[in-house]
This record gives sequence, C-alpha cells and structure tokens, in this order.
Amino acid sequence: MTGFGKSQLALGMKTIVVDIRALNSKQFDLSLKIPSAFREKEGEIRQEIGKILERGKVDVFLSYRMVGATGTSAINHELAKARFKELQQLAQELDVQSADLLGRVLQMPDVMAEQEEVLTDEEWLQVMGVLKSALQATDSFRTDEGSGLGKELLERVGNIEARLEETGALDAERMVLMRERLNQKISDLKINADANRFEEEMIYYIEKLDINEEKQRLRTHCQYFRETINQQESTGRKLGFIAQEMGREINTIGSKANHAGMQKLVVLMKDELEKIKEQLNNVL
Repeated sequence: MTGFGKSQLALGMKTIVVDIRALNSKQFDLSLKIPSAFREKEGEIRQEIGKILERGKVDVFLSYRMVGATGTSAINHELAKARFKELQQLAQELDVQSADLLGRVLQMPDVMAEQEEVLTDEEWLQVMGVLKSALQATDSFRTDEGSGLGKELLERVGNIEARLEETGALDAERMVLMRERLNQKISDLKINADANRFEEEMIYYIEKLDINEEKQRLRTHCQYFRETINQQESTGRKLGFIAQEMGREINTIGSKANHAGMQKLVVLMKDELEKIKEQLNNVL
C-alpha cells in the first residue's frame, strides 16, 4: 500500500526532519538514511518503522542538522590548500585566468566536512517523537487508501455472488438440455435402450455434473472474505488464500457447466476474481 508522511521539529539551532515514502511490495523492504550521530540507534529506528508499517518498500529519510548562522560544516584546511595549489599550478601551465580559485575549491567534495553531532538522551526522545509522528501520518494515508480499496474488493465479491446466483436459473435449464441431448443420441443410434438402465445412467451422469456443492462452498468463501476484510489485524495474506479457494470452486463449476450461458458467467466470475487478486497485492 502506498503512503507518505512527513514531520519536523525545531530544537533551538537544530532541526529534525523525517520524510517517509511507502510503496506496494509483498515484503518489508526498508531503505533508511540517517545521520552518523544516529548509527547506534539504527536498530531501534528500524524496529519502530517495522512495527507500524509492517510491509511495503519503505524509504525513510531522517535529517538532524544545524540551521542559521551556526552550521555543522567545517573546512578541511589541508585538503583545501592542496586543491588550491593544484588548481593554481594548472592555471599557470595552461596560461588561463585563475580568478576565484578559492570559491571553486570550497565547492569540491570533502573540502567542506560535516562535523560529528553528539545526540543527548533528551534529543533522542524528541527524535523518536518526530519519527512516530511521521509514521502515524504514513499509516493514516494508508488507512484512507485502504478504505477505498476495501470497498472495491467487497464490490467485486458481490459481483461474483450475483453471477453465482444467476447460474441457479441456468442450472435447471442445463439439466433439461443434457437429458434431451442424450435422448437424441440414443434415438440417432436407432437401438432399443432399456428405460430403467438409461435412467440409472442418466442419474449417474447428472450427479457427476452437479455443481451444488461447489456453489455452496463458493458462497461460504465469499462470506468468509467479507468477514476477514473487516478484521483489525493484517489480513492481506489470509484474503489471498481465500481468493485461491474461490478460484478453485469457480474453475470446477466451469469444468462441469457444459452450458454456454453458464460458461459465460464463469468467465465473468474469473474476471472479477483476477481483479481481486491484483488488488490484494496492495493489502497489508
């Protein structure tokens, strides 16, 4: 499920900013970028993120920096001198103007070095507060998205149930047509069939093509899907398993149908089920 959240807090000359982006993924894949001062707390940060977001491709950017006139950057004097001399010598060799060489040197990587920040216990508690705020914002975003997704899933389950009920009207017609076709085939063979034996074979044949059990199991699976989607805990995987069982029953109905109109309804049910499976990849 996608989700976005951001939170920040100013602490005197320092600012804490947490930016979170979560995209759809079957697993929990966390990319965490934090300042060096937070390295010893990385385990706690990852644990807190995993506890709230649980699944998805999650990118978390946490910054903790100085603002205003007092910055955390310092000039690497030895490196700056070396780079300046190199540029000055190169300019002389190429006989070109060497204006503002110092400005160019200060723009080079590693010349401006970040000073190590020391994180106090009080500051750490405030950092965790900002992190939790951003996580809650991300989770709320997901919840809002999930509400709309849940409605769509239930609507598609309702479509499957409606198509299933339509098969009931066709089932009686299907049995009559099958009996007529078998009688016609016997007639075409121009043989005298024992009526009782023919009826026994007809009953056996019809029982093999009976779909009442499959229809009942599919109704049960649809109802269980509705009950599961309203549970508070993570239900994505469970819903996926239920969808697999729904697919088995629909396929069996299709293989036994032997009726054009019923086969069309089976195709429509399969189409709805595939759309359900696609969306379940986004459900936690």
